[in-house]
Amino acid sequence: MRRRLRIVAVVLLAATLAAMFSAALAVQVERSSGRAPNVWSAVFLNASFWYGWAVLALPLTMLVSRLRIDRRPRIAVPVHVAAIIVAAFAHVALQASVRTQLYLNSLAMTKPLAYAATSWAATWKMMFPFQLTSLIDWELVAGGAIIGFAHAFFYYSETQQRALREAQLETRLMEAQLQTLQRQLHPHFLFNTLHAISTLMHRDVAAADRTLVQLSDLLRLTLNSVSRPEIHFGEELEFLEKYVAIEQMRLGDRLVMKFDVDPETLDALVPALILQPLVENAIKHGIAPLGRPGRVTVAARRESEMLVMLVTDTGPGPSERAMVALSTGIGVANTRARLTHQFGARFRFEFQRSDLGFTALVAIPFRQEAEASVA
Repeated sequence: MRRRLRIVAVVLLAATLAAMFSAALAVQVERSSGRAPNVWSAVFLNASFWYGWAVLALPLTMLVSRLRIDRRPRIAVPVHVAAIIVAAFAHVALQASVRTQLYLNSLAMTKPLAYAATSWAATWKMMFPFQLTSLIDWELVAGGAIIGFAHAFFYYSETQQRALREAQLETRLMEAQLQTLQRQLHPHFLFNTLHAISTLMHRDVAAADRTLVQLSDLLRLTLNSVSRPEIHFGEELEFLEKYVAIEQMRLGDRLVMKFDVDPETLDALVPALILQPLVENAIKHGIAPLGRPGRVTVAARRESEMLVMLVTDTGPGPSERAMVALSTGIGVANTRARLTHQFGARFRFEFQRSDLGFTALVAIPFRQEAEASVA
């Protein structure tokens, strides 16, 4: 209802402005011709012209909303043509009525006897053919323009609504993918962690208690992140520290964790849990299979307008076949999908081999809280 009222208000405003402009133009033409203009007659004539079309625009727009040319062209085209012709004749009849009334008012003031002998209907019958021949081309163009504008309005409105629905669907899809990823990771992780705690209970109760506290904190952070698609990078690191602490309890001295983070990056906004699957892959493929100690390094720095994050392990890296499996795995696929959804083409997500180990690199636009709220 509010939307319809706004449309009516816009149409009336446009008709008012058009009537004022055309009335002023008519008065100026009369003056330039050396005749004394009748300002009130000019205003009344032009107002009736534009307000008449404003009223006729309502049924024409309703017709377009129910019978669109793009949907049923064989029926819509002749119906719209007929509607334009009917509207044009109706508007000509209105203009003839207005001119008849103005003529009779003028006659009553100047020639009362002639006015008394004049019939309104007879005068209208003389006015109508004159108005029809002089205005019919413009009337048909005006009716066609209303039909065209109504189609354009509905096309634009539908396009906007479709874009909004698609954006909402994409957002819900990405949130669902994030929650699905978390559900798929947690059972496996929880099973291993609880099994390790059960083992610790028989030989180191204090260590088992610490691990339970760490697991509780980790689950709390995870639940909090579900409702927040973006978090500060410092919060992401806090989550990773607790996650790695539990993995270190399971792997012991075989896992060494290092953080090489520029303090400037701690307040940057990042997608929630964006590095967790990469750290998990590094531990699972780069550290766990080896019988010797290994190191996982999480590094972050700002490079111009980008936040660059790296997860490096000292393992040999996956084979070519394992690399394909890694790239198509659910954790990596979801990470890439989330980055694409949020940043379009403005990100990097790639894997690199070097003499120092295997690295997963993620680079996204460097954004902080104030910048995000402005965007």
